Amino acid sequence: MKLKKLLPSIAGLLVSATLLFAAAGDGLWMTRVPEKDRNRQNPFANDSLAVAAGTKLFHQNCASCHGNDALGLNNRPNLHSERIHAATPGELEWLLKNGSMKNGMPSWSRLPEQQRWQIVTYLKSLQ
Repeated sequence: MKLKKLLPSIAGLLVSATLLFAAAGDGLWMTRVPEKDRNRQNPFANDSLAVAAGTKLFHQNCASCHGNDALGLNNRPNLHSERIHAATPGELEWLLKNGSMKNGMPSWSRLPEQQRWQIVTYLKSLQ
């Protein structure tokens, strides 16, 4: 009997938690990117070898959350999304370097900068 009374409250909490999680992935991380980083150019833009290297690095480091096809897994972002398409290469490299733990995105600062740019090159090739 008590469980029946609690079910609406539990359902409300689950909906609220889902909405909060969805809001966390709303791209607010982009507002934290310093202008100098936002404007950085990808040294590997349009380099097919960098796309291949970035693809390999993506599968080694990112696919467990974003899927082999980069469409997202378990509520993780789809990297084919408009937000990613609209992000500058500098913003994406900044996110890889700094992460956004609030959104569940770890920092990949342990990867050399060259490898982070190769992943950015791969992500931009998805467009």
